[in-house]
Amino acid sequence: MSLSLAFDPLFRLPLLTGLLLALALPLLGAGLRLREQWLSSLGVAQAAAAGAVAGALLHGPLVLFALLGALLAGLVRFLTGETRNEHYAVMLLGGWAAVLLLATLGHHADLVATQLLNGQLYFTTATHLGGAAMLAAAVLAAGAWLSRRLLLGRLFPDHYGANQLPTWPHEIGFEVLVALGVVLGIGTMGVMATFAMMMVPPWVAFRLARGWRPAVLLAAGLGMAAFLAGFLLALGLDLPFGPALAAVLLLLVPLRLLPARFGA
Repeated sequence: MSLSLAFDPLFRLPLLTGLLLALALPLLGAGLRLREQWLSSLGVAQAAAAGAVAGALLHGPLVLFALLGALLAGLVRFLTGETRNEHYAVMLLGGWAAVLLLATLGHHADLVATQLLNGQLYFTTATHLGGAAMLAAAVLAAGAWLSRRLLLGRLFPDHYGANQLPTWPHEIGFEVLVALGVVLGIGTMGVMATFAMMMVPPWVAFRLARGWRPAVLLAAGLGMAAFLAGFLLALGLDLPFGPALAAVLLLLVPLRLLPARFGA
């Protein structure tokens, strides 16, 4: 295995696209974990995949239908208020069932379902790279604004009501970013790898870090390091990328046994 493989012109575009997503997705996952909604990323991913497969059956734009599926899932989560992970489990089961059942209705739909479940990073285009770059830029630009409001909502849940402040701007903004991240993630990494990227790095970082800012920085760093390791592992051993990335991310889990030491 050689690091030079990653810079081969054939793999340069997937590498850059994946690194940008590996930066953005753990940051969004940190927001979901802060709100104790970590399972929702998989529920939204399955809903987006179901939307894309439905788009394949209707001969429509897959990205648009996937985004509509993700936004619908986010809208349901927003309108139901105190949604728990059990509700997200129902959402992901419904999305998973819809993906597989819709896939039986047409050959193209079946191909799309397989690609979304397994990931297709090596077939990314400049459009995927542009989308990943815009997502990363949006997450970083809105990070401080969103973080403050998400933290207030978590630590002082009555703050907005007591001060008659609206919550919909940051609630909807966060839902839109999560939906965009999930759609871009499943279109490149696959459904389960996207979920793993949004779930594992923040989970480990929240155990090791001593504050919010160190936690999000560590989550992003772990995500990017895991992506690079998974990318090289898949290339060097000729493995499917999605499972290879998920396996590498799972290797991070024992780090939770270390004492908290990152940050002030």
